[in-house]
Amino acid sequence: MADLDIVGVSKKFGHTAAVSDLNINIASGEFVVILGPSGAGKTTTLRLVAGLESPDTGQVLIDGRDVTRTAPALRDVTFVFQQYSLYPHLNVYDNLAFPLRSPLRKNSEDMVKTRVLEVARMLRMEDKLQSPATKLSGGQMQRVAIGRALVRNPAVYLMDEPLSSLDAKLRNDLRLELKRIQQDTNATMLYVTHDQVEALTLATRIGVLDHGQLVQLGTPKQVYQDPSSVSVASRLGSPRINLLPREALPRLDLPDVVKTIGVRAEHMQIQLDATLASAHAVARVARIERLSDQFLVHLRLRDLGGREHALIVSAHPGHLAQPGQDVAIQILQSLSFDARDQRVRH
Repeated sequence: MADLDIVGVSKKFGHTAAVSDLNINIASGEFVVILGPSGAGKTTTLRLVAGLESPDTGQVLIDGRDVTRTAPALRDVTFVFQQYSLYPHLNVYDNLAFPLRSPLRKNSEDMVKTRVLEVARMLRMEDKLQSPATKLSGGQMQRVAIGRALVRNPAVYLMDEPLSSLDAKLRNDLRLELKRIQQDTNATMLYVTHDQVEALTLATRIGVLDHGQLVQLGTPKQVYQDPSSVSVASRLGSPRINLLPREALPRLDLPDVVKTIGVRAEHMQIQLDATLASAHAVARVARIERLSDQFLVHLRLRDLGGREHALIVSAHPGHLAQPGQDVAIQILQSLSFDARDQRVRH
């Protein structure tokens, strides 16, 4: 495994800046996830590291070696795409063996067999080695695609939303499998996704990309609990963070610079006595949503100007109210943002 350094990298397509002054340092054995919406520059970042695109400015270094102008085949990286990209005329064994038979990396067939069997055991697919690629399920095909990257033991693994085309159960199973494999192999991985659950469960660190700019980089806990902006706060958390104008919560003592208040569903409590003097706000229950053992109470909060705002609170069964009932809201923790949607710390 090796370190990966992306230093001041920018890339434009015409007049559109896909990536702007990107700086990321990934330590050997680290699993970094780049999180962002479609068009944020995630795939372009991977392609720049792989050498499939050339940066307008900046450098890409792998294990301290400048590979900015090095051909993709010579960078010692592997790329797992969103689609399986298997060779349909080959069976599982030959798909896994294909990278080891490259003219650039000559290996004996004994070595190829040893490595393929090792990776197949890791993927728990020993019984599928002779199966044609076209006879596999979607989850099995993606395992083979991931295995084809693992078999080479490269310096850096690049993964472009490899689980996004799978159904929810397969996605969850393979997410756990991928994390286990990364921990077992101590692989250096750069993984991009728009799925916050993947980012939170897989990453050593999460980088949030917005319009080609890295707006925050930190551990999952840091990014979730201490977001630098409204954009970052909105990117993580289910249900989505509640964002309210300051005037909707006038009882909170906040600096004048604060224009928007962010409150996560788990950071509020419902009091069934709507006249409670210590409440930060009073709201009306619109509906109650049950998610397994979790209850989400959807509220309508009216501010001093008479405007209504939607609010979601996580509640215990004993604190549930009926639709149409008024309840008091106690805020345990909140985040503050200024007029430019940047974090205000106080």
